[in-house]
Amino acid sequence: MPRAPRRPSTRTLHGDVVTDDYAWMRQVDDPELLDYLAAENAWTEEQTGHLAGLRATLYDELARVLPEDDESAPWREGDWVYRLRRRAGEQYTVLARAPAAACADEQVVLDENALAAEAGAAYVDVGVRRVSPDGRLLAYSVDLDGSEVFTLRVRDLATGRDVPDTLSGTYYGLGWAADSASFLYTTLDAAYRPDTVHHHVLGQSQDRDVVVWHEPDRRFELEVHGTRSGDFVLLTAFSRDTSEIRLVSTSDPTRAPVVVQLRRTGLEYHVEHQRGPEGGRLLIVVDDTGPEFRLVTSPVRTPDRAHWQELLPHRPDVRVVSADAFGEHVVVTERQDGHLQLRVLDAAGQTVRVMRPEAPGEVVRLGRNEVYDVAAARVVREGWVRPAVDIDHDLRTGHETVAHEQRVLTEGDYRCEETWASAQDGTLVPLTLLTSGAAGASGASGPRPCLLYGYGSYEASLDPELWWEMRPLLDRGYVVAVAHVRGGGELGRAWWQQGRLLAKRTTFTDFVACARHLSASGITRPDLLAARGMSAGGLLMGAVMHLAPDAFGAVVAQVPFVDVVATMLDDTLPLTVGEWEEWGDPHLPEHYRYLRSYSPYENLPGPKRPALLVTASRHDPRVSVHEPAKWVAKLRAAESSSTDAPPLLLQTALGAAAHTGPSGRYDAWRDEAFLHAFVLDALGQSAR
Repeated sequence: MPRAPRRPSTRTLHGDVVTDDYAWMRQVDDPELLDYLAAENAWTEEQTGHLAGLRATLYDELARVLPEDDESAPWREGDWVYRLRRRAGEQYTVLARAPAAACADEQVVLDENALAAEAGAAYVDVGVRRVSPDGRLLAYSVDLDGSEVFTLRVRDLATGRDVPDTLSGTYYGLGWAADSASFLYTTLDAAYRPDTVHHHVLGQSQDRDVVVWHEPDRRFELEVHGTRSGDFVLLTAFSRDTSEIRLVSTSDPTRAPVVVQLRRTGLEYHVEHQRGPEGGRLLIVVDDTGPEFRLVTSPVRTPDRAHWQELLPHRPDVRVVSADAFGEHVVVTERQDGHLQLRVLDAAGQTVRVMRPEAPGEVVRLGRNEVYDVAAARVVREGWVRPAVDIDHDLRTGHETVAHEQRVLTEGDYRCEETWASAQDGTLVPLTLLTSGAAGASGASGPRPCLLYGYGSYEASLDPELWWEMRPLLDRGYVVAVAHVRGGGELGRAWWQQGRLLAKRTTFTDFVACARHLSASGITRPDLLAARGMSAGGLLMGAVMHLAPDAFGAVVAQVPFVDVVATMLDDTLPLTVGEWEEWGDPHLPEHYRYLRSYSPYENLPGPKRPALLVTASRHDPRVSVHEPAKWVAKLRAAESSSTDAPPLLLQTALGAAAHTGPSGRYDAWRDEAFLHAFVLDALGQSAR
């Protein structure tokens, strides 16, 4: 069993003296750390060697759910129709197109498999993939190790060759100028924060690019994207609850950007452009009159708050998420009672219709829409157990035409139920239950093995999408449950506010309440219940093991954010300063005490903790590999005298891999099979 070396260091803050034996792991390139991670990987392989056959079976089952030869729904962009294709035996997608107005051979725009082969890389992630307005060029960016730092290139689609322009250190987002001769893009600072927007003219070197916006406030990140109308590129500075947007005219990208509304702490807004006289108007989703946002408009020429006109008022029970312009119509994405819905407005701002989910556990949302002047918008309906259907929805009449249906090779009688668990303070927490077979999740036939998944941070919502990766568990009689805990956004902005900063513990107690509900209702029992979460959801796993170690038989903590206090104190780490508005700033005494009260590294589970599998990635920029590594090391040291401690495994991707895992689909299936096998084995189900 691996033992990490101890090199004690002491931190004194707010009168608190803390000795940390594993703070040295913060140096992620330390050879001793890499040796330790390799030893943990070897230990994990040894301890799970008996599951090799099960992993192979699970991999085969995953491979049989979706066709290996497959294609996405088509979408129109300029004079072309595009599709993403997957070909059997290949890890990555191929972007292809054909002329919209004529029958002609399909043209490959970007083959990610070829990119991997050319680079000799086992990992490829494309961050930007934007065709120029004239359809002649493709701007694309590639990350080859999972660090989310991209190299941006431009491809001449007539020849299939890249032009000489090569831009390094770039991030997500890009906006083309109308003449296709230049574009705007972002770069990162030393803390992996997108802090600068540049204007690049094709044919010139990167060092000559003009800085359009540099953001010195480290709480804010910069984002670039074009409006659907094609008339503007939007530059957005945003923190967790504050934003500022500037407009760049695509017809004159050298002109100084126009500020929509200067930032004001606590004021968040989002913008879209609708064409019309005198430059048209802006659609602005803003939280100035209430936490659930409202929709206002303003003339492009005078966009500031003094000229806002209300289109949809703030409603405490409806979260306004976004507004999208399509010629004479506006489609507003809303969230009500935990579900997304689409509200279609006419030119006068009157509601034409509201599209809602058709069944529990399903969603209706906008699909990919790249064209402004269209009669029909692309809408997607899908669910946890329902394959996605892309629909062209006529905005005037409501008539719908199916454009594409997701293919699934193995059919089954999968069901979805929605219920509620009562939280510690009496609040009802939504809980989604997925099962296979006619019996549903009822405990009438006795407790069943169950996997409970959760996240609960950043106002991120766990919305329905076909969760085909869970088929192997469902087919073995498992109940797969999703806990929509506070800190997420399922019930609106207020749901997030009740689970952030000095209310963060609510996220954890909500999840425990969901686990207790599943056992109390007879659906499962603690020794048959596994919990799983990733990143901030991995923090959730660590916290609930401390609060209720008896509630779970197994826990999977993927790339977990578990060293909360030390990470929030280190402003040289990626994202830390911006995260203070989500978790709190431990330089403040009240925040420090609160963070210490739940941080998994400071609050280890008791001796009866569940079986635990922890994953990590060496190149992860979001949760540094040292966090899960030192957590496992500290757990091992605390349990060193125990002869019957439950399994404790750490699996680290030492090669190229991202925060979310490998980029290739076959590699991702192997990872998923590994996680499923651990859960089945830990709950005594590995023979099934």
